[in-house]
Amino acid sequence: MSKTVFLETHNLKNKSTGFGTFNYELIKGFSQIELDNLALCLNYSRPKELAAEFGSKFMYNRYTDLSRLPLLRTRKHYDLWHSMNQNSKIEPYRSNKYVLTVHDVNFVEEVSTNMDDKVNKLFLKKLERATAITYISEYAKKQTHNYFNIPNIPEYVILNGNPISTILDVTSFISPFPTERPFLYSISNFLERKNFLSVVKMMLYLKQYNLILSGNNNTRYGKEIEKFIIDNKLEHRVFLTGKINEVAKQYYLSKCHAFVFPSLREGFGLPPIEAMQFGKPLFLANRTSLPEIGGDQSYYWDNFDPEDMKNVFENGINHFFNNKENIEKSLKARAASFDWKIAANEYLKVYKEQLK
Repeated sequence: MSKTVFLETHNLKNKSTGFGTFNYELIKGFSQIELDNLALCLNYSRPKELAAEFGSKFMYNRYTDLSRLPLLRTRKHYDLWHSMNQNSKIEPYRSNKYVLTVHDVNFVEEVSTNMDDKVNKLFLKKLERATAITYISEYAKKQTHNYFNIPNIPEYVILNGNPISTILDVTSFISPFPTERPFLYSISNFLERKNFLSVVKMMLYLKQYNLILSGNNNTRYGKEIEKFIIDNKLEHRVFLTGKINEVAKQYYLSKCHAFVFPSLREGFGLPPIEAMQFGKPLFLANRTSLPEIGGDQSYYWDNFDPEDMKNVFENGINHFFNNKENIEKSLKARAASFDWKIAANEYLKVYKEQLK
């Protein structure tokens, strides 16, 4: 008889976020491998959509917001529950085994270091319930151990895959923003920790380039960036696209001169891997998980003084174009090493070990 595994995947509702991407891409990875007598159940508000894509490969549970309430938690018994991120409030009514995936514990640094704060208490409860923990990077593991006493249970680091599994035809895409002039590109939600304002300020000193930034800029930090652009008369060189679809994203990734990602806090960092796949030079913050992801093939900012950032960029871009063929090849090979099928197989090993 098959052992049952419940994947808490309700974050699929927003595939443009890190959690949504993780859930969807890992499910795709599972769909491409043999599950070896394990029956995986997906949790989603519109299960028919998943069934149309994945068929009988999985079981499906219809998620409702009410299942967040303790008395209305899922009563059906599953042999193993996989909490797919550290922030999820969706918990089992009961479970024998509980795998917790930690992407980061940024909430300690951004909200409160007081362990009596509700966000930290939520995580502590998940740690108490867990029978195994997986982390999406070595940095995420180190950060978690810095702030929390981790129970004596198995721990694993399983790196994410590359979200771009297929290179799309972008020839028919017409950008509403100018791309004839060399431009730098980045994509993420406009949050303070993403540090986009630093690269916008750098553009005051990097006059030969434009900058295009994608992602939800309808935030307080997005408004701050918009004001800086207007106040410094950068409207004709710095462009905010807002949310975009996959075709637009791949268009900008394929056409940009370089990819910039000055994020202050990343548990992993998927966008740099996407840019790697196109062989683009990467300029990253020398912080948190980004050196682990970018490797020796990337260029790093140690501080965010705009003139220093400009100097690092100019030195790096010259180095890249003087060694373009070799570095491009190395970047694409590194991107290929991040594979969701490999990740899915690693998670499957964790499930099997837990269910022995």
